[in-house]
Amino acid sequence: MKILAVSDVVVDRIYSPQIRTLYRDVDLVVGCGDLPYYYLEYIVSALNVPVYYVRGNHSHVVEYNESGPCTDPPGAVDLHCQAVNHGGLLLAGVEGSLRYREGPFQYSQNEMWWNVFRLLPSLLHNRLLYGRYLDVFVTHAPPWSIHDQEDLPHQGIKAFLWFLRVFRPAYHLHGHIHIYHPGTITHTWYHRSQVINVFSQRELDIRLPGQPRTDGS
Repeated sequence: MKILAVSDVVVDRIYSPQIRTLYRDVDLVVGCGDLPYYYLEYIVSALNVPVYYVRGNHSHVVEYNESGPCTDPPGAVDLHCQAVNHGGLLLAGVEGSLRYREGPFQYSQNEMWWNVFRLLPSLLHNRLLYGRYLDVFVTHAPPWSIHDQEDLPHQGIKAFLWFLRVFRPAYHLHGHIHIYHPGTITHTWYHRSQVINVFSQRELDIRLPGQPRTDGS
């Protein structure tokens, strides 16, 4: 399954007719936060594939476009504190970053623990039905001490480390940390999970559990 993951900034070649050519083989789009609703809506309509997303600390509760006020991107599915099964791929998400000012989609470390705990019933349900908890964990902020930075707004989330150790998703996709320098680490293994900073866009080929390898091995 080919995934296009996006976060934090509008990419010109995606927000244009080129998207239909450049990403015509994408099966699924994942938004990791701080993206305007119109951008995700455009991706939904242009590629005609499912879009799952979480909000970031710069997201707005309400955005205004030609049709009036909008509280979510039409056609996309909010993953915050819920788990979904997309064609055999198990996804779940947590929005936002650490609280550093007044505004929505910001949480303390303790509140992030609560967000993670809200996922537990769905993950246990997945374990009973499918033999595993989760394949892809989608967040805006990174885990504590992985890809994060020292300033409060960009510190990672401690609860996410516990989550990765216990529920062992194959992938943890996040945004929030902008990449300005070549050589910045954006891919890290943590126990059994690949933690990937997808800023500002990244394509991933994910093999579903039980799916044969394309290289024949």
